[in-house]
Amino acid sequence: MASSSFATTQYTSEEFVESSGAILFDFSQAMTRVCLIHYLAKNEWLLAKGRRNCGEPRLEAALREVHEETGYPCRPYPVTMSTRAPPATETGSISDQARSYPGLTDPFMLTTREVEAKKAKLIWWYIAEVDKDALGKSGGIHGESDFVAAFLSCDDALQKLTFEDDRSILKRAINLVADSPGNSSL
Repeated sequence: MASSSFATTQYTSEEFVESSGAILFDFSQAMTRVCLIHYLAKNEWLLAKGRRNCGEPRLEAALREVHEETGYPCRPYPVTMSTRAPPATETGSISDQARSYPGLTDPFMLTTREVEAKKAKLIWWYIAEVDKDALGKSGGIHGESDFVAAFLSCDDALQKLTFEDDRSILKRAINLVADSPGNSSL
């Protein structure tokens, strides 16, 4: 029996977990801001993410987790980005290469972590926009009790993040938003 020439690791459902997260932007002011969460127990500044529930679409999981952790309802924010996925209208064979498409709300990044021997975590990353109506609510917005959400300038958010991997994710999201039509506030 033949083997694939590609490096392959297979995980059973007991050995992996899927998470989804989103970079939450606020475009309502002159300067675009990004929402980070401050994990109080460890004094860490993070991007909002969490485990996907059984049967839950990845994008819905990302929006739900962001809302739960930050307290802010949000929606997907479409960007122009390159992907190896074929266009939605693909009817024939198309070569496997990256192409740029406008208006995508697909994941812009995937993080894989080996959390222990033969156990993995996959994190699908999306871009989201805060619901502008939630920003003006009196009484404040509250997410999960372990976290405090804060909107920061993009530069401040990049400096504040605790982990370098989160910085690279945020940098990519900022670049995609900046390069998408209609956004001049970055």
